[in-house]
Amino acid sequence: MTLDARKLPTGFGRLWTAQTVSSLGDGVTQAALPLLALTLTRNPMALAVVTAAGTLPWLLFGVLGGALVDRWDRRRTMWVADVARAVLLAIPAAAAALDVLSIPLLAAVAFVLGLGGLFFDTAATAYLPELLRRDPALLERANSRLRGAQTAMSGFAGPPAGSALLALGRAVPLLADAVSFTLSALLVRSLPAEPRPAPEARESLLRQARAGASYVFRDRLLLGLALRPAVGNIAFLAVETVLALFAHDRLGIATYGYGLLLTADATGGLLGAGIASYLGRRLGTGTALTCTAAVEGLAILGLAAAPNPYVAGLALAVCGAGMGATMVLGPSLRQAIVPPHLMGRVASTSRMLAMCAAPFGAFLGGWLATTYDIRTPLYAAAGLLLAMTAVTATMTSNHRVEAALRAAASTVGPELAESEDSVQERVLDLA
Repeated sequence: MTLDARKLPTGFGRLWTAQTVSSLGDGVTQAALPLLALTLTRNPMALAVVTAAGTLPWLLFGVLGGALVDRWDRRRTMWVADVARAVLLAIPAAAAALDVLSIPLLAAVAFVLGLGGLFFDTAATAYLPELLRRDPALLERANSRLRGAQTAMSGFAGPPAGSALLALGRAVPLLADAVSFTLSALLVRSLPAEPRPAPEARESLLRQARAGASYVFRDRLLLGLALRPAVGNIAFLAVETVLALFAHDRLGIATYGYGLLLTADATGGLLGAGIASYLGRRLGTGTALTCTAAVEGLAILGLAAAPNPYVAGLALAVCGAGMGATMVLGPSLRQAIVPPHLMGRVASTSRMLAMCAAPFGAFLGGWLATTYDIRTPLYAAAGLLLAMTAVTATMTSNHRVEAALRAAASTVGPELAESEDSVQERVLDLA
């Protein structure tokens, strides 16, 4: 059977449906929570607290959460996290119905939702390679579909749905998200059980978390894969911080037009996720990752120099395409080469690095715009992305990718290993 003829297992369809439904609910809540906060206060700092609360779990518990996921049954972790989030949303829904909603309550809800998301996302990342037997080609196809669905639901359908549902009542979008988590939990509960990784010698949670983090920093390929989103988040948050002001002052874009500008970025993300596997086959995963990183930097450079909204929209679409492809190729490669018993910790360490980098980008963008000019953060972000591309190009080269895939194929059991012909075909695709 050729790589193209191999089909994704039935279980993946249920996982894809579960994450699609959940992403729709996430988009609804992401739009509804800030709007609910806006009905309670006009204080920018209070609004920022609600927004920031959802990211804090990754900063505080990212690596520890990965260590716990590596100890627990991953399928059970996913559906329990969904059930817990569904139950949690009943609290602010009831408070909204009783007109006792408050900013501290919304911040607490955002924090616990983020904590549930940490466990669900980490467990899903670790479960997928086991479901697909760590097949690199299938992982790319699967992550392409997952990324596309997430972008479509949380980027396109969810936010307008959240705004519309809020018009029906303050509790309605929260209840809708609770329903989405419940449906997701039922679908995940029906997934096939996968063998748990062989338990490690009994160690403290902190020591296991440190072992997962050090595994990333000692491996140049994994470190390169982790640096891309971390440095990228600094650059993209620097842009995002001033984008609305840049669009209004330099491009003459009104509020409605700004929404369309953001839609261009999401549209590019869908395209990039769709063509990621093709790029990996034609260029090799390592070269494809280098090219997409360079495309992102050049696109931001084009955005900084954009003379009108149309060029700016095109630049954002191109940047979104690069990001969409990167977010398929990078995680797929990581899932194919990381040992199963470390997958949760490696995934959470990489995600935590990216999340920790984001506040620095926001501060950098605001400082550069205040000190120099509104275009300066965009030029700085482009320079940062292009510099990162040059630094990590050798770390994630095709040669390193091929060696890592061969090493991973040699360590799996006979029932999970690819045939020799399949491995050779994959290596030739990457060359």
